[in-house]
Amino acid sequence: MATDATYNVLFICTGNSARSILAEGILNELGEGRFHAYSAGSQPKGEVHPLALATLGRLHMKTTGYRSKSWDEFVAPGAPVFDFIFTVCDNAAGESCPFWPGKPVSAHWGVPDPAAAEGSEEERLNAFQDAALALRRRIELFLSLPLQRLDAMSLQRELRTIGQQ
Repeated sequence: MATDATYNVLFICTGNSARSILAEGILNELGEGRFHAYSAGSQPKGEVHPLALATLGRLHMKTTGYRSKSWDEFVAPGAPVFDFIFTVCDNAAGESCPFWPGKPVSAHWGVPDPAAAEGSEEERLNAFQDAALALRRRIELFLSLPLQRLDAMSLQRELRTIGQQ
């Protein structure tokens, strides 16, 4: 765990186009500088879903600077060392992840894929909004944890519990 007040967090989803992007944006906004969030995918789509950006905009959060990228970027020399890694889709949770330096604490925070939603533009946007709200609730719970006072096992248990809510 980082010894100072800034933590690096990676959100992983297979395509890195929707859920992990939403989580990255939400944590960077709500973390108020205490956290630096990143996102990546095992099989990145190569572009961010436009409704993910629209959803961040509706939440009055930054909508620029995001890109769909491979998790390989984060195991390369010079990459950030992560304190926390969260999978936000079931497919990514079941994949063999790279070795992450620094022994980050990890948990699965699965959320239904809003990019798979069908229907009208409004129905699809609502699916993105639902995913963002679920992630936001989990991130708010995460931010409320006394990170520097929890031992590794207690922290792991708390993060897994958050993922089940």
